[in-house]
Amino acid sequence: MKAIPQPRPGGIVRFGKRKAKRDDRNLMFAALLKAPPVLPAEYDFDVAHQGIPTPMFGNDQYGDCVIAGRAHQTLRFEKAEQNKLIAISDNDVLHEYFGETGGADSGLVVLDSLKEWRSKGWLAAKRRYRIRAFAQIDQGKRSEVKRAVFMDIGLGLGFTLPDAALTQYYAGKPWVVVSGKAGQPNPKNGHYVYVPGYTRSGPVCVTWGRKQQMSWAFLVKYCDEAYAIIDAIDTAKKKRALDAGKLDAFLSALRNRKPASSKQTVAHKRAVSKKP
Repeated sequence: MKAIPQPRPGGIVRFGKRKAKRDDRNLMFAALLKAPPVLPAEYDFDVAHQGIPTPMFGNDQYGDCVIAGRAHQTLRFEKAEQNKLIAISDNDVLHEYFGETGGADSGLVVLDSLKEWRSKGWLAAKRRYRIRAFAQIDQGKRSEVKRAVFMDIGLGLGFTLPDAALTQYYAGKPWVVVSGKAGQPNPKNGHYVYVPGYTRSGPVCVTWGRKQQMSWAFLVKYCDEAYAIIDAIDTAKKKRALDAGKLDAFLSALRNRKPASSKQTVAHKRAVSKKP
């Protein structure tokens, strides 16, 4: 990609999460958990580490929410790792976004983008950052969501939002489930957010330039993919709660996994096509 395309006019908020992709080979977050920690009723990384900004990162003009969410998480990773705020720019986010889309403002598949982040990393604040792993979370299990947040891993959530979520956002109100047509998941409203906290009411995400509270019921109804994204198991919280041996074993098996050869792929397609 040579240049960032001109933004679409009239930007306020943009969507950019494409339809969720499933992969039964994904590492499951629950498989990595050791003895559960005592979870506080409420927790927010941004309260424990004050001064973290919530930039829009271009998501008012482009459908780059997947990479904007990545940028918000990278800010927090490096605040914990380096004890400083790194200077991630809109251009960092947009160059990665359009690099992954091939130059079109087409949105991204979350799972594909996470694999890019793990394998190649991304360039932010003049340095390349790569995650160690990501693990799928059962968003219907409140304890898994809380544990990912409290362990300072945080999580990325993909939504098919209802139209009511926009009305609530513009009014400065929490995301809650409503009845009627406005409360139905809208396939056009695919969105990705990063979650650094939770309250008694539900998760608190970073999106569209600010923090946004949602209810637990909203999470269950509209979230269609959830991932814990692991930078490194190098803090006391993570060492106590995550099984590093199981993670290493999974990553080793992943590296040794051989992709199907072109001949095997063609043979498989032919065999499938011949089935009645």
